[in-house]
Amino acid sequence: MNGAESLVATLLKGDVNVCFTNPGTSEMHFVAALDQYEEMRSILCLFEGCATGAADGYFRMQRTPASTLLHLGPGLANGLANLHNAKKASSGIVNIVGEHALDHIKLNAPLTSDIEGIARPVSHWVKTSKSSKDIAIDGAEAIKNARVNPGQIATLILPGDTAWNEGSKLESVEFKSSSNKVSADLIQEGVEALKNAKNPLILVGGAALEEKNLIKIAKIADKMNCPIKTDWFNARLDKGAGRINSVRIPYVVDNAVEVLKSFDTILVIGARRPVAFFAYPNKPGVLTQDSTKFVELASLSDDITDLIEKLSDKIGVSNIVPSTMSELKIPEIPKGPINTTSLGMVLGALIPENAIVIDESVTTGREFFYQTAGSHPHTWLNNCGGSIGFGMPVAIGAAVACPDQKVISLEGDGSAMYTVQSLWTMARENLDIVVLIFANQSYKILQGELTNVGVDNPGKSALEMLSLKDPSLDWVSVSKGMGVDGVRVDNIEDLVKNFKHGLKENGPFLIEVMI
Repeated sequence: MNGAESLVATLLKGDVNVCFTNPGTSEMHFVAALDQYEEMRSILCLFEGCATGAADGYFRMQRTPASTLLHLGPGLANGLANLHNAKKASSGIVNIVGEHALDHIKLNAPLTSDIEGIARPVSHWVKTSKSSKDIAIDGAEAIKNARVNPGQIATLILPGDTAWNEGSKLESVEFKSSSNKVSADLIQEGVEALKNAKNPLILVGGAALEEKNLIKIAKIADKMNCPIKTDWFNARLDKGAGRINSVRIPYVVDNAVEVLKSFDTILVIGARRPVAFFAYPNKPGVLTQDSTKFVELASLSDDITDLIEKLSDKIGVSNIVPSTMSELKIPEIPKGPINTTSLGMVLGALIPENAIVIDESVTTGREFFYQTAGSHPHTWLNNCGGSIGFGMPVAIGAAVACPDQKVISLEGDGSAMYTVQSLWTMARENLDIVVLIFANQSYKILQGELTNVGVDNPGKSALEMLSLKDPSLDWVSVSKGMGVDGVRVDNIEDLVKNFKHGLKENGPFLIEVMI
């Protein structure tokens, strides 16, 4: 057993049985080792950002880490954007990054780089293995770190000689995903804060958004006569009929400040204090008032489920259905032209039960979340890090994690081009994904951002930087070239017909929606 074989065996013992790969020469012994272990599902991605994004989506739905296989420093660098998104979403990932053989590093060959330095900003744990005998132990440590609650990114760097030399077998992998218990004194402080506040708010995120936890929080909110809100971007949120209707803090700064200005006390459970996504001239970065009192009851690493249970007991909630529980309310399917409102109504009407929706619709989709509140129960995944090219890779990971659930990827045309290679992996793996490309043929969000930063009359050069025309993208041709069947629609009737077709069929399907 060589070092690479011992590493694959260790990953499997640690319940890491999916690897999203884009390998090179230094990883060939790991690639060869995959033939010895059929239990490891290896999925080829044609760009490293697709592999890292897929690992993010896998964790969000499976709650256990997948691994990636990346080629040296440049390969890792290509995957950084979606590792940034994954870190902001608290997703657990085990990155395996190849490195030159230890003796070769000193020769400063063309691909030599500071891999640890590249990895650290997007990793919680980084280590370079120094001996083939240590690979199994280092792999187990990587798995242990990736599983630290709520999820961490562990990057293990594998020099070529540690992969091809004789390794050692690891009999077992021990890991515990323990969480900190919130103290009784802090829970009591939270209860008193809610009771004494004139206008309190409960701000929730992370595990607090899980279906059962959110129902209990909604009962607490009803008892204390206060609302619940979430951040605009959440790693995972279960929504739809029979689930709590989560009201998000608006993305636009002025709107968010207006919504939050009256709350004198905010109880925080698994969320962060509200701040603007960007800085703007003459606008605040902090979205709450200076006088607002915060009681930070639980961070993402705390045992949020235990906290909510104890908070419920302290307050004495009833068994009455929460007032914020969504009822099944399917929108009427409209006719005629396509716009953001009619698009949201179509989604609200047609999202199937237990679907997984990955939202990178940017400007087009700002109404979608609310228009789907009464749809059949489904799960919504957002981009928590803001780095573009998130949606289709995360859809791959979600579809691999949950093969019996339909995945719907909502994509802006500009964003989708960052990780267009995802379509090929969807086709190769026959993943059950419907991709909706909203083709406004521009970086529409940046047109609005010009105004937000005070540029009222942009000239020709500025506007050309935000246009995707001349030439216009042809998403149907791109999709079919990658092996995914696709159609273009420019009216609601054709959208509905083709969306129903995509939902009914097994395998990937793309719809280019002309806006």
